[in-house]
Amino acid sequence: MVFAREATPEVTKLIKKLDACAAKHTDAKMGSFVVFCSDSEGSRASLKTLAKENDLKKIVLAIDNPAGPEGYKVAKDADVTVVLYKNRKAKANFAYKRAELKEKDIETIVKAVPTITGESK
Repeated sequence: MVFAREATPEVTKLIKKLDACAAKHTDAKMGSFVVFCSDSEGSRASLKTLAKENDLKKIVLAIDNPAGPEGYKVAKDADVTVVLYKNRKAKANFAYKRAELKEKDIETIVKAVPTITGESK
C-alpha cells in the first residue's frame, strides 16, 4: 500500500518495482495499490498515462483527497508512505518527506517484500 502526493520519477520507479513484485508473487496473492493524495484536475488522465507508459499489470492506481483516505491517518508531512502488510497487520512501514525517496530506499522497500510473501530472503 503506497500513498504518494505526486508521481515523481522515484515514485514511478517504486510503482514499477512493486508491480513486478506483485506479478512475481501471484501465488502468495500479493496485491499492491497506490493512492495519489491530490486534488489536481489532470490526475485521472495522468494516472492512465503512467499505467500505459510503464506497462503496469498488477498494481492499482487510485486518487483520493490531499489528506488521504479517511481513517488511514496519512502523515501531512510525508510525500510518500509505503506500508507492507499481511492479514491486515503491518509488517513494514516507510515514510519519506518531499524529495527524500531515493534509489537505495526503493531497494530497501523491495527487499522487505518477503515479509509479506512468505518468501525467504
